[in-house]
Amino acid sequence: MSSISIGAQTNIAFKDSLESITKRVYEYKNNGDYEKALSDIEKGLQLAASSDNIESIVDFYNLSARLNIQYKKPINPGIYLKEAREVLSLYKYNDGRALTAILEAYLAAKDQDKTKAYTLINEALEAVDYNDKSLLNSVLFYEGLTHNELGEYNKAKSIFQKMIPPDHKYEKHYLSAASQLVLANIYAKDSNYESAGILLDNVLRIAARQKFPRILLGTNLLKYQIANKKEDYYAALLYYKKADSIKEKYFGADILRKQNEAAHTNEAQFLNNVIARMSQDEIEQQQKVNISKLTSVLSSALLIIISLLTISLYRNNQIKFKTNDLLLKKNKELQIAKEDAEKAMRAKGQFLSTVSHELRTPLYAVTGLTHLLLEEDPKASQKEHLKSLKFSGEYLLDFINDILQINKIDANKLVAEKIIFDFNKTLEDVIYSLRQTAKENKNVIILNIDENIPKKLIGDPLKLSQILINLVGNALKFTENGKVIVNAKLLNSDKGRYKIHFEVNDEGIGISEEMQQNIFESFSQGSIQINRKYGGTGLGLTIVRSLLSLFNSDINVKSEIGMGSSFYFSLEFTTPDPSEIIEVGSEDLEEAILKDLYFLIVEDNKINQVITKKMLAKKGINCDVADNGYDAIKLAKENTYDLILMDIHMPGISGLKATEEIRKFDKNIPIIALTALTIDESTDDFFSYGCNDIITKPFKPDLFYKIIGTSILKTTNQV
Repeated sequence: MSSISIGAQTNIAFKDSLESITKRVYEYKNNGDYEKALSDIEKGLQLAASSDNIESIVDFYNLSARLNIQYKKPINPGIYLKEAREVLSLYKYNDGRALTAILEAYLAAKDQDKTKAYTLINEALEAVDYNDKSLLNSVLFYEGLTHNELGEYNKAKSIFQKMIPPDHKYEKHYLSAASQLVLANIYAKDSNYESAGILLDNVLRIAARQKFPRILLGTNLLKYQIANKKEDYYAALLYYKKADSIKEKYFGADILRKQNEAAHTNEAQFLNNVIARMSQDEIEQQQKVNISKLTSVLSSALLIIISLLTISLYRNNQIKFKTNDLLLKKNKELQIAKEDAEKAMRAKGQFLSTVSHELRTPLYAVTGLTHLLLEEDPKASQKEHLKSLKFSGEYLLDFINDILQINKIDANKLVAEKIIFDFNKTLEDVIYSLRQTAKENKNVIILNIDENIPKKLIGDPLKLSQILINLVGNALKFTENGKVIVNAKLLNSDKGRYKIHFEVNDEGIGISEEMQQNIFESFSQGSIQINRKYGGTGLGLTIVRSLLSLFNSDINVKSEIGMGSSFYFSLEFTTPDPSEIIEVGSEDLEEAILKDLYFLIVEDNKINQVITKKMLAKKGINCDVADNGYDAIKLAKENTYDLILMDIHMPGISGLKATEEIRKFDKNIPIIALTALTIDESTDDFFSYGCNDIITKPFKPDLFYKIIGTSILKTTNQV
């Protein structure tokens, strides 16, 4: 078994080497390096012969003929094709026969032997595999050249028109350029200079981009001839100079001399090899005649070979064992490297989680106290400073949230939810939340929702809101005195599944094509100047792409500098069963609902206690404060509260454990987790312990009051 396995691996290695050599030969052939192409063909023949790869031997013979035809060398390409025929007479290889026959047809056409050319064309077309596009296009190309050499221009033109654009594994661009150049020559012969000019312009683009010197030379010479015939002598002179420059660079006298020397050397070597092979054949024939005399010798040799094979099998087994040991060692090293990388990722995540959590506590004090001071009617001179402080605090909060969001996605801590939600209201809430941002730059937000989209859908409204808030927020940031249009259009629906296309268009500064390549990378805003002028973390679009990946979707952009931008994506939703839809009353909260309520604040940080208590007092809410989880359980048993605000991270027992204990004697009181959420925490854990909702610290006051009011309303409705 081991010898077979090693043999198979050796064949794969040979194929890989032959593949790479073949690819290089096509590159050198078409890029003007005749000598390197010739050298690699020789290497390929040696390698194919050493591995008994008959098909590759035929392919390299045909490549030798094509190379010398293409470079118009003063040697006979037919010698390579004749040798290919010798091999094909012993082995069935239709692909090789098709290409050999069509190349022989072209050489027959060069000699104006029409009958032979047509016979060979038919042979090639019978042998070609029409599913092999590379082979088919090569055969069609030389068939077109054959008709062109015979002066049958209409047939040649028809073939080249049908094969454009060609499909080829190695020289798609070259065949395209060469075919169009021949077509241009045909059009020029008919004085159809306009069609020829269009083709030549296209050929120039391809040849210049792909660096095809022979095509460039032929194109400029044809353009020179056409310009002369049109009596545009100035253009003719320019094209002649270009052609002369290309000829001097790639086909100068010294270069041609070296190429011709290499061609003659190769031809002599090839013929010597043929003679040697023929001599070898004669020797083998002689050996067959005398084989009866050598029976005893061969028997002895056979015994020696069997012994050597036995030794070889033993050595192969030893190599196999050593190789397995080496693989085991390498696998162990890779496993250790993988574990180290995972540890580093966990350490990074834990570090960011700890840093973001620690930053939230003082940030809660900054944003909370700023809000309270703004509510206490400060002086005009103080108000501006407080507004700046509020903006900076909220900016830092958004940045921390973005970092945490990115790392949650990287750590696979986020999953797409599937809940029933009101589609129109979700989009309207996004627009409503950004109305103040829009006013700051004197922008208008327009929301267009396709009326065919169902009102109730099953999906993840929170992540959809995050995606749209990032996109619309970006659009507003980079637009002044303009419109930001949000479109939601139904693409298709099938059996309760609805695919919806979202698009956010703005009239802002636009994004250059170069910047579009990396705009979705973390901390990327296109340039330092943009970052300084417009601010932001550069994480918004990264978060959008990461969130969309949870739904197997992606974000795309269309934009031009000064012409605005358009970001678009598609998501699929399902519709709920009518029996699952529960209509919930409006969550709009009047201050009268909160007035005179009685809350319990569970918080170990003294500053946070003061801030939270004062913010609730602004709405007429009375509060008790517990410093830890034990006190919270005791106070909850002794008093009747309307709601509990529960901090999660506290000394002693955690807020989740305290919530679990309270739920043992009070199932109904709303408990809201008030926490600086870390990367390792899941919202599912909060709800499983008995929390009704979550407020992430530090929070924006409007959101704080809204979540509290919603919880009170839900409890009231249940009662």
